[in-house]
Amino acid sequence: MKLDVIKLDGGKAGSVDLGEDIFGLEPRADILHRVVRWQRNKAQQGTHKVKTRSETSYSTKKIYRQKGTGGARHGDRNAPIFRKGGIYKGPTPRSHAHDLPKKVRMLGLKHALSAKVKAGELVVIELADSAGKTSALAKQVKDLGWKRALIIDGAEVNAEFAKAARNIEGLDVLPSMGANVYDILKRDTLVLTKAAVEALEARLK
Repeated sequence: MKLDVIKLDGGKAGSVDLGEDIFGLEPRADILHRVVRWQRNKAQQGTHKVKTRSETSYSTKKIYRQKGTGGARHGDRNAPIFRKGGIYKGPTPRSHAHDLPKKVRMLGLKHALSAKVKAGELVVIELADSAGKTSALAKQVKDLGWKRALIIDGAEVNAEFAKAARNIEGLDVLPSMGANVYDILKRDTLVLTKAAVEALEARLK
């Protein structure tokens, strides 16, 4: 599969061959859903916490005598039945992460890339470089019509380019090893450098 390569100024820079086994698959929503769910659950902090009966601040004294009051039998005010008492079986800090086979994760990345190609939302650029000026890069991005874009570079992101891009709303920059299904699907346009295409094909072979 051939795709035109452009420069950041909009000029043409030849073409690139994209592997059919990575960029030409029929996207499967079930695989993409599994991988995104795995990513989001892994990222969830899990710091939710409530106080149990032993952690609330009331006295542990029995509130009234066992018999003779005509009321129900109770111990102290920390019981879950009372307002501001301890919570029974409430959430405690834990990890929400779950396992997902590596082959499924790799397949998910292939399907995410293929989904962008099929939707016509994949752009290949020659280089992601800049003089470090946000205003200049912002103008180039606007002229290219990228509103919500993810730019993936090779093994390392050009430092000046990253500096220029970090204050542009809707623009994210990642190295090829940071490429992931959630970030790819979240943005309207996926922009790969030629180095990123080579790195991703080597990673997903």
